[in-house]
Amino acid sequence: MNIPRTLYQKHIDSHTVCELDDQGHVLLYIDRQVANEYTSPQAFSGLREAGRKVWRPSATLCVVDHVNPTAPERISEMPDAGGALQVNYFEQNCRDFGIELFDVLDKRQGIEHVVAPEQGFILPGMVVAAGDSHTTTYGALGAFGFGIGTSEIEHLLATQTLVYKRLKTMRVTVEGAPGPGLVSKDIIMELIRQIGAAGATGYAIEFTGPAITALSVEARMTICNMAVEAGARGAFMAPDEKVFAYLEDKPRAPKGAQWNAAVEKWKTLSTDPEATFDKEVRMHVADLQPMVTWGTSPDQAGAITGLVPDPMQEPDLILRQDLQRALRYMDLQPGTALEGIQISHAFIGSCTNARIEDLRDAARVVKGRKVADGVRAMIVPGSTLVRDQAETEGLAQIFRDAGFEWRQSGCSMCLAMNDDVLSPGDRCASSTNRNFEGRQGAGARTHLMSPAMVAAAAVTGHLVDVRSLALEA
Repeated sequence: MNIPRTLYQKHIDSHTVCELDDQGHVLLYIDRQVANEYTSPQAFSGLREAGRKVWRPSATLCVVDHVNPTAPERISEMPDAGGALQVNYFEQNCRDFGIELFDVLDKRQGIEHVVAPEQGFILPGMVVAAGDSHTTTYGALGAFGFGIGTSEIEHLLATQTLVYKRLKTMRVTVEGAPGPGLVSKDIIMELIRQIGAAGATGYAIEFTGPAITALSVEARMTICNMAVEAGARGAFMAPDEKVFAYLEDKPRAPKGAQWNAAVEKWKTLSTDPEATFDKEVRMHVADLQPMVTWGTSPDQAGAITGLVPDPMQEPDLILRQDLQRALRYMDLQPGTALEGIQISHAFIGSCTNARIEDLRDAARVVKGRKVADGVRAMIVPGSTLVRDQAETEGLAQIFRDAGFEWRQSGCSMCLAMNDDVLSPGDRCASSTNRNFEGRQGAGARTHLMSPAMVAAAAVTGHLVDVRSLALEA
């Protein structure tokens, strides 16, 4: 008798080599992995010390993205000795183990979670692992992606398998249609606000509902990317015709008869109608407002039309202390209107929001305007291909004319691991995924929001409802 299964359960069942115990641990086969210069060195060193080879080199794609400079003119030199050491060792490892590398001068270089989908390296039905928590991004394509640690990277490279524990399942049904100026970043930020930064810990989330179906594939990637900020270790959306159209012309997607056969198989990738989830969450987004964070965790967020909350209204002592610490760090007072908070920097980039659709959204806001006095504004495309497309479409010139720095691709100021770093006291409107203390630089303050909202903040000099600019334009 067939038991109805969720999409997550189908992925895990189809990739289980063997059951390891009765606690949910399995030996899981991994189809593809993406590696970067920052999280892989120890794994390769472990292989060398043990005299092991990489089991299936063609299953791995290596990308330089974390420590490379993003200055407007691309150079191969790293900004510091540590970064140079990491990149040089990464290149050596790829040569010695026979793995393909997109180095900083490769026209396909970029942030791994932007590059892998745009190359067609990730396909529906795959299980993908990488040394980066935002590997959940690939769920937008109907794949299952999750982040792993360095020791797991070594095991994966050596065996193409991982010891894995099955997760619980959560379905998030998103109903309604967001109003004008509202995007997928607002949807996922509102979900994180509602359920909390640990609300999905131990779960794989499947997103469904009319609001999800209406989104583009790139917008869906934003939601799956940030699901990890609610604690999820996986995020899914069933693949549909939009996904197939997105993948069809990608360089590494199947071609001809193989493509047709693949699509027919991918059409079966969905949760069975009678399948049950361990937890159900429903969201209604018709009245959703543009979201911004005010604290130091992605769940410390609210509508741009709202106020900084008063910690004294929180009855739980531990949570109250967390809120107080966040407001001290952010140098904000309870009751302050979010709209109007002055910024010193505006950053559009990261694996969350630096795809071509994100840049188009930002350019619509920026066109005909100038970056406000006293604000440093940067655009860092998610990949060199995205950068080239933005140049072709004229978006880059719009940004330059407005006073934005138009830079090369990389992780950049998302995590301050290269020379794109904020100084203590700087306040940044950012399209990234995390606003932790020191995330963009020691003592720096980060407000997360959509790319269009960042653009609006850049040209006004303060946090602002992007819809008000649209009315003025």
